[in-house]
Amino acid sequence: MRAARLIRMVLLLQSRPSMTAAELASELEVSERTVTRDAQALSEAGVPVYADRGRAGGYRLIGGYRTRLTGLARSEAEALFLSGVPGALREMGLEDAASAARLKVSAALMPSLRDASRSAAQRFHLDAPNWFKEQKAPELLPAVADAVWDDRRIMARYRRGENEVERELEPYGLVLKAGVWYLCARVAGQGSYRVYRIDRFTAVEAGDERSERFERDEEFDLPGFWDERAEQFARSLLRAEVVVRVSPDGVRRLPYAVDPQSVREVLRAAGAPDGDGWVTLTLPVESEEVAHTQLAALGPDVEVLAPKELRERFAGDAIRLAALYGA
Repeated sequence: MRAARLIRMVLLLQSRPSMTAAELASELEVSERTVTRDAQALSEAGVPVYADRGRAGGYRLIGGYRTRLTGLARSEAEALFLSGVPGALREMGLEDAASAARLKVSAALMPSLRDASRSAAQRFHLDAPNWFKEQKAPELLPAVADAVWDDRRIMARYRRGENEVERELEPYGLVLKAGVWYLCARVAGQGSYRVYRIDRFTAVEAGDERSERFERDEEFDLPGFWDERAEQFARSLLRAEVVVRVSPDGVRRLPYAVDPQSVREVLRAAGAPDGDGWVTLTLPVESEEVAHTQLAALGPDVEVLAPKELRERFAGDAIRLAALYGA
């Protein structure tokens, strides 16, 4: 424990011109008295730590001293590539590994580049969840993430409808989509890849580190697999059709109301606009109920032609709106 802290203290001093005892104590999560003792221990071990006295004083390394203890561990290197997603790192239990990796990289950089991590953080931040949704990481996410990094099989129980199902899975990758965590995994012994919502897992048991590792298919492309499955999922939801007549402004706004890929396809197949510039489209939708909510956002720039029940529903909306605003 102390050895790791001493190494971290050297790396901190190597990455900055100097640091006060208070700054070191805050970074190392110890007291200033402990910082003083650690600095003395380093000095006695041959590390040239120098203490400047006075109000502007602090600790620094002298003589251009540089440690060789900057090699990245595997977990630190993997976490470093995700360091632009701090929330995801924290939820997967990799925040400490990423912090150590950034510190080692900072210590290895030339002095002129040591502010790179701070300047990058000031210029880019990823906030993955949707607005107005409370983000809550799945309780079993760290266990699943550990198995993903180590290529270890897991026995997972998950909710499917009102039942629970148990599967032996080979966890290939994690995806964070709009604040929801998914696992892309291969069912052991079947060779088929599937997608699971991690918040539906009720239990996860990882295999022994030596005996339960699986052989990863190196040709598996996680981004490509996810894009394909996401498109299939989106299309599987579109089980109904509505016929609409849309104004030029409505055509422009339509991709923001319904599935944009479907809009692009139906527009390519659409006929010429009528005399008023309106086009008639047959839109695939999830259901009439969902279509009512989505198309209502277009207001008077869309007219529902079919099905009859949905058209009557919009007619009723128009009557109620006229009663509200007619006076």
